Amino acid sequence: MKKTDICSMTRAELEALVSAMGQPRFRAAQLFSWLQEKGVSSFSQMQNLPLSFRTELASTCYIPTCTMDTKLCSQTDGTVKYLLEFEPGEFAECVVMRYKYGLSICISTQLGCKMGCSFCASAIGGFKRNLTASEMLAQIRTAQADMGERISHIVLMGTGEPLDNYDNVLRFLRLVTDPDGLNISMRHISLSTCGVVPRIYDLAKEKLGLTLSISLHAPNDEIRSKLMPVNRTWGIEELLRACKQYTLQTSRRISFEYTMIDGVNDSDACALELAGRLHGMLCHVNLIPVNSVRETAYRKSRAQRLRRFSEILEQHRITVTVRRTLGEDIDASCGQLRAKKLAASEAIQTE
Repeated sequence: MKKTDICSMTRAELEALVSAMGQPRFRAAQLFSWLQEKGVSSFSQMQNLPLSFRTELASTCYIPTCTMDTKLCSQTDGTVKYLLEFEPGEFAECVVMRYKYGLSICISTQLGCKMGCSFCASAIGGFKRNLTASEMLAQIRTAQADMGERISHIVLMGTGEPLDNYDNVLRFLRLVTDPDGLNISMRHISLSTCGVVPRIYDLAKEKLGLTLSISLHAPNDEIRSKLMPVNRTWGIEELLRACKQYTLQTSRRISFEYTMIDGVNDSDACALELAGRLHGMLCHVNLIPVNSVRETAYRKSRAQRLRRFSEILEQHRITVTVRRTLGEDIDASCGQLRAKKLAASEAIQTE
């Protein structure tokens, strides 16, 4: 019999579960506390539950966990990167970054990625499966326990496309913000998407209060389609219509992520076209020097070009920031550590 992932269950689902097992309703609240607030890894730790109930739970349910395969610590800025293993041979990454306001974690939502953006390492090694809500929570708990500090901010920008795993991500968001769980404010959570347009409309209806980040990376379809295959399904005009609707329904400002790639999307003409596209929108642009990935020939824009691009946007009243580069000495960008691990495993298997 296939066991149930109890750590991904909502309060209502836990109430239904304990009722079906003939237990009083208050057991659901106890279960939720053990799973979400205390983050236990086994039913034997739930000491205020009857032994017979714990035994029944263990026979029908399981608590997903992960183990730390690799930990890398930046010597320059304190960034910590983890490679975590879920099932044997299933690896995902998360990165903890230290800011003045506290610790922020960038988590993965899938094992691999289907989107195939040409500048990103996440799709190297292919897509395997979606991560469950509990497996997303496990990344936070593992990092938090290892660092011995509370993590206060979350970025869903690691390996995978969050809106391609919509139901599990939504479930995760409900659980991680619960006052009786990790209790991380929705306003301290950012979700990044490459532009799965139908799901942007769905997310807008939820009115969650999180920050939506759009991986734009180009001012027109010609450049963006070369960088991001998703643009061939939903072009920039269609994407920006969805973004405008999102801001209208939520009153939340959208962050447009724009990776600066030398000689590809960083010209004055690109900056001017981008400013025209975004004119009048409730948004800001986050310029990101591209990460060097061994499998691509892309290189980050020169500092002078980065400044000029930023100046053009500001002249056209577009709010712009330049992301501080963190963890360069530990390959902290999405997918690089997982790709190395998969390549090493494949090499061993072929020997």
